[in-house]
Parts: sequence; structure tokens; C-alpha cells
Amino acid sequence: MFPVVFEGADLIACAETGTGKTAAFLLPIMQRLLSQPASVPGTRVLVLEPTRELAVQIEDDFQGFAYHTTLTSVVVYGGVDADIQTRGLQAGADVVVATPGRLQDLMNCGDADFTHLEVLVLDEADRMMDMGFWPDVSRIVATLPTTRQTLLFSATTSSDVVRMADEIMRKPKHVQIGRAGGPATTITHVAYEVPSRDKTDWLAEFLRRHREPALVFVRTKRFADRLATALAGRGIKCVALHADRTQRERTAAVEGFRSGRHTVLVATDIAARGLDIDGIEHVINYEVPHSADAYVHRVGRTGRAEATGTAVTLVAADELPYLHAIEKSINIRMGDGRGA
Repeated sequence: MFPVVFEGADLIACAETGTGKTAAFLLPIMQRLLSQPASVPGTRVLVLEPTRELAVQIEDDFQGFAYHTTLTSVVVYGGVDADIQTRGLQAGADVVVATPGRLQDLMNCGDADFTHLEVLVLDEADRMMDMGFWPDVSRIVATLPTTRQTLLFSATTSSDVVRMADEIMRKPKHVQIGRAGGPATTITHVAYEVPSRDKTDWLAEFLRRHREPALVFVRTKRFADRLATALAGRGIKCVALHADRTQRERTAAVEGFRSGRHTVLVATDIAARGLDIDGIEHVINYEVPHSADAYVHRVGRTGRAEATGTAVTLVAADELPYLHAIEKSINIRMGDGRGA
């Protein structure tokens, strides 16, 4: 992928989680920026991300890679004061990493100038569509120079993603990164049949036995708080992460989990999209996801970059059809925890 990005061709990359995708597009872009200095100052690269957490992670990666260079960047996302972001945009940072909603707001105020943009990166494009960001993305893209390079990354190449690519790209090349259509091969999948009323007690006992970092997925924001409170009452160091938390609370939750202050993070799907934390040993589905895509996304938080991990799914009797559908869709057979 590195040569394709460096040479300036448009690219659609289907990339599974944890395959080093970020470095694969940032490093060649940075090499181009350094080897081909701009004739006039201004932003040269725009990276759009579906979530605040992912935008911050990407910008952190860029700062690490660019530490000994003169390249500059700014990260733009909602939920915080926009003054610093506005100053970075107005100064013409070389690289802007942004979520679509906040960037669209600042562009409407005249605070961003992409006249000299050379590269647009749409990261986790399928997630941006799932989360309803495509109208904002479309409006942003309509204002950008047409003679740019566009890089689109997606875990799936659905018809919606293909349509998106057709609208904004020019004869893109296609690259598959990792295994198509399923989770990493380094993940062990186990399912346990547990009645719904017993799941919290079962989970607490499991977490006490396995003291490694664990990410627990639930469906709703309200239940994320309830489960985190219930687990804390059983002596487990945990914190909830969901979209109703303030940006400061979300950042504190992620950093607390990353640092080991909390060993368990209870999260909803939306809040955990793009979450990139090394060392997650267990991903636990408190309920069975209702789609194979959701399952693959969830369990992709472990087994990253060739590390091993375990995906545990708690299955009540009425959830068995969903489990069987997931197994069939992604061609796996979950381990024999059922009935244990």
C-alpha cells in the first residue's frame, strides 16, 4: 500500500482492525510532504474520522511520527471549546484530523481553508456511513480541490461504501489489508449459555478469575452505567463509556482503562468505534450482537497487530439464533463454552 499512497493514486483499502493501517497511510503521506515542500503555506492533508477518540489517536500517532520534523497538525472534534482548534485551522496546519460534524461547523464560520489541499483520507468510511455522517462528509468534500488524492479505508466494501467511492474518487486502486470479511485469526472465540438474569453474576466471577484488561460491550447507554455500577459493587475496577458522557468523562474513562486504573471498560458500540488500546485480553459481548458486522467490529478490539486475544459471548436461550447466524456469516465455530 505504501507505494500506491506515495505515488498519489486514489485508493480504496479494505482493512481489518489492528493491521497497522494508520502507519501505512500516515508515513507515505508524511514522506511526500517532506520531500515535496509546499510552494505556499496551507493545509495539505485532511483526515476525517468517525469518532472523537479515533481522531485524537490518529493525531497522536502523527505527532509521534513527526516529532523530529517541521510538520504541524491540529485535531478537530466536538464536545470541547473550539478556540484552539480554530487557531490551528487558521494557521494552516499541514495536517488536519477531524470529525465531520465539528469540521463542518468551523468551515461554515470561515475558519478552515483547504484551497491547497493535496490529500483527503476517509478513515473507517463504513462507520461514518453507519453513524449518519455522510451528508456532512459530502458537503465537506464538495468544497475541496478536485485535483486531490483520496484514500478511503473501510472494514467492509458494502454497496453504500462503493457508491461513496464512485462519487468522490478517480479510478481508485484496491488493496486488501488482512483477512477480508472476518475477525483476525489471532482471536479465540468462545460462547457461554447464560440465562439473562444470571449474566451479571457470571460476568463478575469471570472478571475476578481473569484479571487481564477486558472490554465489555452492551447495547444501551443506560445499561452501560447500570452494569458498571453493579460490577464496581462487586469489587471490580471498571468504568462506563458511552455517548452521553462528556468529552472530558470519555477521555478520562479511556485513559483510566489504558493506564490500568480500571481493568474493565463497559462500552456501547458507538462509543467504542475506533477504540485503539493495546493489551486488551478479553472482549466480552454481554448480549449477542444482532449482526456479524457488529460482532467483527467488537471483537476486533483484541487480537490486534498479531497479538492474541479472546472474544467471549454470553448467550441466553432466545439469543441462540443470532449466534448461529454470526457463526455462519463469518465462517467460525465458537468454542464449547455453551452449556458450561
